[in-house]
Amino acid sequence: MRTKVMTQAEQQALTPDAVIEILKKGNGEFVRGELTLRNNPEIIRDSANGQFPMAVILSCLDSRVPVEDVFHAHLGDLFVGRVAGNFVNEDFLGSMEFACAAAGAKLIMVLGHNHCGAVVHAINGTELGNITGMLCKIQPASAETKATYEGEQSTDSVAFVDAVAIKNVILNVEKIRKESPILAEMEKEGKIKIIGGYYHLETGEVDFFEDI
Repeated sequence: MRTKVMTQAEQQALTPDAVIEILKKGNGEFVRGELTLRNNPEIIRDSANGQFPMAVILSCLDSRVPVEDVFHAHLGDLFVGRVAGNFVNEDFLGSMEFACAAAGAKLIMVLGHNHCGAVVHAINGTELGNITGMLCKIQPASAETKATYEGEQSTDSVAFVDAVAIKNVILNVEKIRKESPILAEMEKEGKIKIIGGYYHLETGEVDFFEDI
């Protein structure tokens, strides 16, 4: 495990595939319960002079998904955005463009998880204040899954909720490419990759969806 903040030279030397392997390795360390070294005064001081993260992760708001820990990451390793239901909007697209085009990140991951409360409420069509508008961003995944899913289509079905949550990850990866020509072109040129991930609350493991 690194004990120094990532430098610009180290970031620039990474390929998108190398970043994926680093995240996989870090997640394995997390699952095995290896210590995440953090809050080192030297790292805090060094990171204050600049940041050169290797990836940007769009995660759910869920408190049980501690993104930096999940990937055994240091200060300065990751840009992390969080919103209930891990969906993309204009603000997140702009943030991702900044992370990759301006700050040099090599990977974008949309990270969903099982037992997602936002997904459950989107399936059920919950209406409450600003939550209503938020859930509208997730409901396309529910509608598309219902159109093809064979089996019980309710929030009592763990498998169905999982299917909707995974579909939500896939749709948001596709949305990034569709609504950000900058990021789509960077991916086409091999400068970045845009992938999905799915975190399992019971184990801490992340499934990597690299071929969306």
